[in-house]
Amino acid sequence: MILAYLINLTMLCGCVTVLWIISTRLKDVSIIDPFWGTGFVLVSWSSLLIADMPGWRGQLLVGMVTLWGLRLSLFLLWRNSGHGEDRRYAAMREHRGAPFWWISLFTVFLLQAVLLWFVALPLQAAIQAASSTPIHGLDVIGLAAWAVGLFFETTGDWQLARFKADPANQGKVMDRGLWRFTRHPNYFGDFCVWWGLYLVACSAGAAWTVASPILMSILLLRVSGVTLLESTIRERRPEYAEYQRRTNAFFPGPSRQ
Repeated sequence: MILAYLINLTMLCGCVTVLWIISTRLKDVSIIDPFWGTGFVLVSWSSLLIADMPGWRGQLLVGMVTLWGLRLSLFLLWRNSGHGEDRRYAAMREHRGAPFWWISLFTVFLLQAVLLWFVALPLQAAIQAASSTPIHGLDVIGLAAWAVGLFFETTGDWQLARFKADPANQGKVMDRGLWRFTRHPNYFGDFCVWWGLYLVACSAGAAWTVASPILMSILLLRVSGVTLLESTIRERRPEYAEYQRRTNAFFPGPSRQ
């Protein structure tokens, strides 16, 4: 089993290194973002191929991750196309100066590979466990949480894309649809997806990997998700302060008038 983990980590590091080489030619680190979802798909399928006798629960997890991961990657590819380097990476490039081309290999690409591998531990452990015990409560709750998360992510992304596509909304704050109930429906959806996957993995004996969804939750809430996005948005959109006052930051809830 340890060999399977090492194979997956090596594969991810190899993939992001290739992306890094491409990014140095394009001078665009943003190409790493669409790989996030695809990386989980690669890890899940790699684990499935390595497993001696994968059970139905492992196959279910592979299907769930594939649907979620490919949707996310395709959406990010479409959203980022033609927009140049993301402002976060552009700020890092300016701060680091000339050495950024090689510093980014460690601070962006390889770091993301290691994080991805760690977050994917429940998948790797559950698939390798080859569990075929009968379905029970954790499977049902996990699948339901994953479905809710996928709905929030997909619908939230679609609603925001439609909003931004209308020139009349230039500079305005999106506060419609799911965005009325949470300022970050896509991040909340991601949260539900990963806890859902973890619950299914628990049924296969992978409860020990709980640090992975906890880390993902911290990233979404305190690091690369809500906190990072909102650190500058009020400067760019003055109306956002009022939106923050009346709308929950993460978990959905009724609007406060």
